[in-house]
Amino acid sequence: MSLPNRLTIVRIILTFVFFFFAFQTGVIPKIIAFAVFLLASLTDFYDGYYAKKYNLISDFGKIMDPIADKFLILTAFFTFMVMHLIGGWMFILILVREVGVTLIRLRAMRRGKVLAAEQAGKIKTVLQITTILTILIFMIFAEMNLSGRWSTWLGQFYMGIYCLMFAVVAVTLFSGASFLWNNRRSIYA
Repeated sequence: MSLPNRLTIVRIILTFVFFFFAFQTGVIPKIIAFAVFLLASLTDFYDGYYAKKYNLISDFGKIMDPIADKFLILTAFFTFMVMHLIGGWMFILILVREVGVTLIRLRAMRRGKVLAAEQAGKIKTVLQITTILTILIFMIFAEMNLSGRWSTWLGQFYMGIYCLMFAVVAVTLFSGASFLWNNRRSIYA
């Protein structure tokens, strides 16, 4: 098995590890969740980098890489929804977009067509990962049981996260609409 495919499998395993630690109480588990998510995000970058650089693109990678990516992102947003850090409607909209675009890509792939990632999708991914890491930092601070001025600051931090999530949802929906529009001939052919 090639290195990119191994990194994809590692990302799936790390998603379960992230999920476990995110729900544990205490600062240390939250720091571990942050580190695991960051590491999993880096495997997303490096598996694509190595696959392209060394021409290690495989059918397994074409199918499993986007699934592993969505699994990681959706697991994080699901975790935050369950913890009431983001609205359920936000998670649902992100879920529908991510699953929908992935299913369309897989369907096209079965017909021998590759629907490449677009610039809007890449921006969406970077914004989603940045937002998830920001929320994890918030969770670390929240576990510290800060008081006084810090608790006010924590409340403002949370409001910033909510605003950031509005941006994530907007960019996610825009990138999904852009993907559908730009690939309309391939999708409906």
